[in-house]
Amino acid sequence: MRSIPEELAAHLAGDATTTCHCWRVTRRDGAVLGFTDHDHDLAFDGTLFLAASGFAGSEVETATGLAASVDEVAGGFSSEVIREEALAAGLYDGARVERFLVNWDAPEAHMLLDMREVGEVTRAGEAFSAELRSMAHRLAQPQGRVYNRRCDAEFGDGRCRVDLSAWQGSGSVLAVTDASTISVGGLDGFAEGFFRLGVLSLADGRRIDVEGDRRLPDGARELSFWLPLEGAPGDVLTPGQAFTITAGCDKTFATCRDRFANQVNFRGFPHVPGSDFAYSYAAGEGRHDGGAIFS
Repeated sequence: MRSIPEELAAHLAGDATTTCHCWRVTRRDGAVLGFTDHDHDLAFDGTLFLAASGFAGSEVETATGLAASVDEVAGGFSSEVIREEALAAGLYDGARVERFLVNWDAPEAHMLLDMREVGEVTRAGEAFSAELRSMAHRLAQPQGRVYNRRCDAEFGDGRCRVDLSAWQGSGSVLAVTDASTISVGGLDGFAEGFFRLGVLSLADGRRIDVEGDRRLPDGARELSFWLPLEGAPGDVLTPGQAFTITAGCDKTFATCRDRFANQVNFRGFPHVPGSDFAYSYAAGEGRHDGGAIFS
């Protein structure tokens, strides 16, 4: 049962109230930001809650049980508070959000209503909306490993153990075709498609997932990305900009064995039969000797 501080309870029992909502956001990098839907900044509990942030919350519905409840906040990008670049970089993914009910006339009278995490974020022009999920949503997250034919390790990590230095190259941008395609030089020593499904890394730490790697008639390479570049393409990549690029892996057993000779560290289950096999019936022409169905 929630207990209401005596000072706030006395205020709520009066004929008129002066209440508002405040949100305290703790990002993954440790930064703490405060926002309020009041028209003046408020300060309490060691945090300054800014009024000029454009934050507004939706209606909140709560229910008993373990079902995860969801609401959202909306706002606009502010150079002093929320930057579009920080949102695009994922700094707010999984951020903790505390929602308070506050007497704005006496901010020391406040109460924590709930604690949530930032889920899906949608951007449109100069505005954004962020989904706030209750902590119960963690109960729906997969725990442990999943039996899958493909490998579930990150290419080059401690479970994969492939030495990425042997599968990297460096080059420079020649031209930016559009938000999803660039042409590059410096990769002549690598076969076409060598960097398919790889990662392009920039000097400032940004990483871009590569979808395709194709050789052009003039000898340059065309790299296509899974997602369009954030912002104007010329603002992210410019001709002459240097980069390093790492080859990719499609997580199949055949690629792990034939390309990387790393089958001993394969973290998938290639011998697990698929649903079509599991639901099929025994046929006379089939082989049913208990041997491996995949080699």
